[in-house]
Amino acid sequence: MIVYEYPFNERIRTLLRLEDLYEKFKFFVHQEHPMQHHVALATIFDMLEVAGRADLKSDLLQELERQRQSLLGYRSNPNVQADMLDAVLSELDAVSSALVAAQGKTGQNVRDNEWLMSIRGRTIIPGGACEFDLPSYYAWQQRSAEARFNDIAGWFGPLAPLFDALGLVLRLLRDSGGPVKMIANSGSYQQMLQGKVYQMLRLTLDDTLGAIPEISANKYMLWVRFTTQGGDLKPRPLEDDIPFELTLCNF
Repeated sequence: MIVYEYPFNERIRTLLRLEDLYEKFKFFVHQEHPMQHHVALATIFDMLEVAGRADLKSDLLQELERQRQSLLGYRSNPNVQADMLDAVLSELDAVSSALVAAQGKTGQNVRDNEWLMSIRGRTIIPGGACEFDLPSYYAWQQRSAEARFNDIAGWFGPLAPLFDALGLVLRLLRDSGGPVKMIANSGSYQQMLQGKVYQMLRLTLDDTLGAIPEISANKYMLWVRFTTQGGDLKPRPLEDDIPFELTLCNF
């Protein structure tokens, strides 16, 4: 099964982009080749670029507090498992406290490092981080994999609370909706949303169908059109009936 996600607003779009970068970073930083560590470092630069476009820290703190207050309202509900509720509340408190304790602007430690900023400036240029452009960076790449990993982990460390908070907010959002089985007749599906506000859509699809959803949505209507890929990989309309699961998520 393949899960496609579609954000309904810019805030969730930013969180999903940062989550995608974080997954890439975690993969490459745990590899050993200098080229893989180069990608991990370049991904940190991309994170700063995306995170710098919004006041994410305050937004995440507000959202975590809102979720905390909402969950506290379930304490008196006999149908809620108290131990699971307490575990989520405890996690919310820990993540919020760590984010509050993170001083300064997101990634300021990287921005204050002139050497890292010189590398960032060169990586923007295609092929700009060659050994003759950045001999000190090339020398760093010759260090042991463990030494490089420790350096990168240290540079990323101050960013970790932000990504812990981001991950928790997205997890709670994904858990907020329940999947509903749908069928796209002749490869197309429409649903009126009647002005109800959602944060994100999740679409689960059997990968053997060879179908690719093209999604557009606003507060009034959701539209999904399925395509498929031919030998040249260019999408073309799919006219078959496509079963899928739809989850509309909102806090």
